[in-house]
Amino acid sequence: MPGAIYAEGLVKTFGDVRALDGVDLDVPRGTVLGLLGPNGAGKTTTVRVLTTLLRPDSGRALVAGIDVLRHPDAVRRAIGLSGQFAAVDEYLTGRENLRMVARLHQMTARASKIRADELLERFHLADAADRTAKTYSGGMRRRLDLAAALVVRPPVMFLDEPTTGLDPRNRQQLWDVIQELVAGGTTLLLTTQYLEEADRLAHDICVVDHGRVIARGTSDELKARTGGERVELVVHDREHVAGARDVLARFGRGAASFEEHTRKLTVPVSGGAQLLAEVIRELDARGTEIDDIALRRPTLDDVFISLTGHAAALAGDEPSGAARKEPVT
Repeated sequence: MPGAIYAEGLVKTFGDVRALDGVDLDVPRGTVLGLLGPNGAGKTTTVRVLTTLLRPDSGRALVAGIDVLRHPDAVRRAIGLSGQFAAVDEYLTGRENLRMVARLHQMTARASKIRADELLERFHLADAADRTAKTYSGGMRRRLDLAAALVVRPPVMFLDEPTTGLDPRNRQQLWDVIQELVAGGTTLLLTTQYLEEADRLAHDICVVDHGRVIARGTSDELKARTGGERVELVVHDREHVAGARDVLARFGRGAASFEEHTRKLTVPVSGGAQLLAEVIRELDARGTEIDDIALRRPTLDDVFISLTGHAAALAGDEPSGAARKEPVT
């Protein structure tokens, strides 16, 4: 049975550009899928198709068990969407924005008032509820936008880079809300360029590039694909390099690399913290002086670089879609 979000063979072109080139997704109910990829990879185009804002050239998609192409109105009633830019009315207060959304969803005036007050408290906006949205900071507008997407408690949520530009405190607050939603049974598709965010929130991750899913799996599974653990140590001075190499040769799974300017040796290992303790004991027994030693595990940054050829931070610096005259995705 397909999950709460299901896509098969989605294709979408803009002129000569193939923004989606056969995207397949299957997101189980009550889980978070993190959609990662550089600008122009197809993330936002995927979200727009799944939320009925774009019609694919081919392929099929179901959201909350509803066919996106056949019953778009029913899909819209079953989802919440927070896009890359906060979609709030700047000339209404925070309270008025939320009540308006509730009324558009045909909630009664009394129910709209109650729901708006609940969300203002939940998103730490109660103190600013009666100020116009144009006086809000970027983080406050982002929280108000997400609150509006939750007015009708949708079973499926789409968040397109929801924390871009937020400071760490506001980002943490949104993470807490997202985790509460998922704990309550909401299914979430999250696009992000913050790899820490995907690591923290996503049950599964899809990496997309040039309109295709190029890797998928849990965070740990993707990290394992890039290689295992490694020990990194910095010798006190260069006369200890040879001794350190001998120790690492005994415990490592290959030859140690050496960076001359930092005096750092690195070797792939397996065995975790216990092995690290053994390495430290052996170095001490040999009288090999070190300034630093650590066990490193692959990060999602490592995954991203290995799959796409560049860091995620670089991916977001310049919208590639602008250069190629396509919608930025």
